[in-house]
Amino acid sequence: MPDPRPAGDWRALVDDQAGARWDVLPVALVVLDGGGRIVQWAQAATDLLGYAADEVLGRDSTEFVLPQQRAAARSLREAVAAGRSATGSFPVRHKTGRTVQLEVWLCPVTGPGRAGRGMLCLAADAREAQRTRSGQALPEGWFTGSPVGLAFFDTELRFQQINPALEAMNGLPAAAHLGRRPVEVLPGVNSEQMEAALRRVLDTGEPVVNFRRIGRTPADPQRDRVWSCSYFRLDDPAGRPLGISGSIIDITTDERDDLSSTTARRRVTMLNEATLRVGSTLDVARTGQELADLAVPRLADIATVDVLRTVTDAAEPLTGLAADAALRRLGKAPVYGSRIADVLAPVGRILYFPAVAPYTQALVDRRPFLLPLVDARAVAPAARYTSTPEQIRRMGVHSLMMVPLIARGLVLGVATFLRADEPSSFDSADLALAGDLAAHAAICIDNARLYHREHDTALTLQRSMLPRRPQAPAGMEIAHCYRPASDINEIGGDWYDVTEITPERTALVIGDVMGHGITAAAVMGQMRTTVRALSHLDLPPDQLLDHLDQAMQELDDPLLATCLYAVCDTSTHRCRFARAGHPPPAVITPDGNARLLDLPPGAPLGIGGITYTTTEVALPPGSLLVLYTDGLIEARGHDLDERLTELTDLLGHTGQQPSGLCDTLVTHLAATPAEDDIAILIARVGTPTP
Repeated sequence: MPDPRPAGDWRALVDDQAGARWDVLPVALVVLDGGGRIVQWAQAATDLLGYAADEVLGRDSTEFVLPQQRAAARSLREAVAAGRSATGSFPVRHKTGRTVQLEVWLCPVTGPGRAGRGMLCLAADAREAQRTRSGQALPEGWFTGSPVGLAFFDTELRFQQINPALEAMNGLPAAAHLGRRPVEVLPGVNSEQMEAALRRVLDTGEPVVNFRRIGRTPADPQRDRVWSCSYFRLDDPAGRPLGISGSIIDITTDERDDLSSTTARRRVTMLNEATLRVGSTLDVARTGQELADLAVPRLADIATVDVLRTVTDAAEPLTGLAADAALRRLGKAPVYGSRIADVLAPVGRILYFPAVAPYTQALVDRRPFLLPLVDARAVAPAARYTSTPEQIRRMGVHSLMMVPLIARGLVLGVATFLRADEPSSFDSADLALAGDLAAHAAICIDNARLYHREHDTALTLQRSMLPRRPQAPAGMEIAHCYRPASDINEIGGDWYDVTEITPERTALVIGDVMGHGITAAAVMGQMRTTVRALSHLDLPPDQLLDHLDQAMQELDDPLLATCLYAVCDTSTHRCRFARAGHPPPAVITPDGNARLLDLPPGAPLGIGGITYTTTEVALPPGSLLVLYTDGLIEARGHDLDERLTELTDLLGHTGQQPSGLCDTLVTHLAATPAEDDIAILIARVGTPTP
């Protein structure tokens, strides 16, 4: 008669082959930590070796192996620590002193509770195992008493036996498992993936270690749990597969710790990146785009950043919304390649929303807003104002966060984060991270706003105090220019002036207040007024600088400044100079030679107790004097003497017309973007001799 037992019945095949009776094999279970110390000792291990659990816990597992075999045992353990399963046979000392030859199988697993990563060791007395292989059944307490879930599957992946520990994990009796596949017994976990792993073990013979079973079982239907599963194939003496043995350990606590740790690491990493990538310049629009780029794709699939129009228009932001909101889109990610993002307004667009519209609620409430599920009901309130929410919902957006941008108590705007491709919804941890990122970006945006407001004020003040069109006295030709620092650098206190003392004598002055912003611009205005008044007294240059130095020390907010003062006589073509820490002037003679004038450098104004020196220089008629501030010649990473040489070389190869020379100097020498203000004053003294 044909065998009535189904094909692949592993126990039937074992019986036929006189193979191992795994349901009665006396196997002792021992769990080791990552360092090989014993952290769990089953009763079967006590029965096998005589030691109680409190006698072995915390001890190195190789202590019980006879000395001559300990090196081999450590090698086996190291192989398992590297992620491989391994088997071996070792003589182990029983508590009574006799020797027990053990057959062991070790595999890496995630330990129970807080035991951490470690190893699962199944050990059996080699002689008893041999007796069992000869068909002599032994007690099965090792199986029923194991705290680890144990299961055997046939070659059709049907449960053939499970122990009480696995019954408790699954919340179902053994009878509900036997003869059925995992997908039939446990639809609430990732059973299809589990079966794929089991088939891989059957096909390849390679164990699968630390497979994660995730989901809910009847034992705990209200929350997800995580188990670490390890599977290895059982073969008959001819090497044909009989089935699969599996061990299952609940690691939910460990997994939550890991998840918490992973979330914390992600949060720290992104916040660290935010400090480097968001707010890299004092540019409001760029900061908004940097925030969007940082959030996608690690936090969201789509992100937008909008600020109140009053922010970008340099007006004071509102502390709350009492009227309609006009927002400018500063950033959007991804910029290209996303059909959902394409539906959203582009960067630069002005968006208008009533104060009662749902979009502005994050601004009105000044609190982050989380919508875990974007469904038709959730987007219905926005339908009166815009069709976009419903449109992107239909395109796959299923979760949303809106986080206000608030800095120094001011509402600046809102950042919006959407998920479509990522299947999981935003949660409270995501909202906390988004809040931290938005808070950093808001400070950067507000810093840029405040900077630009002060920058514009200082620039307006600076330009209002410079001479609009210095009048060229008789016998002189004048050219001048002022170039402020770029937007990422503050306005300084560079200035120049031309004052006619007598019809033949003219004062040329150029200076630089050390410092930046409104204060430097204001001090510059005071200096220019003081110098103009002293110039009319017709003082020698050194005496004028002495008086100016004293005036600088009497300011309410003393600052240092450099200055070069010259009085040129167009009738004699002689000039007298005094220098207070300012770069030396250059002269271009009518024959095209250019050089720096060697003048005593002096010390900056405002120090006090300094004596300045007047130097008189005779110039050929038609010579060009070039006065400038240090912004023209100083460049990061370059030697000052080399830069001065570049200046004189450039002057020696330019034409003799003052007009256009200023632009030539700025074009060839100034850094881009400008790191400092630049002021240039050029004067032709007399008419060249034919």
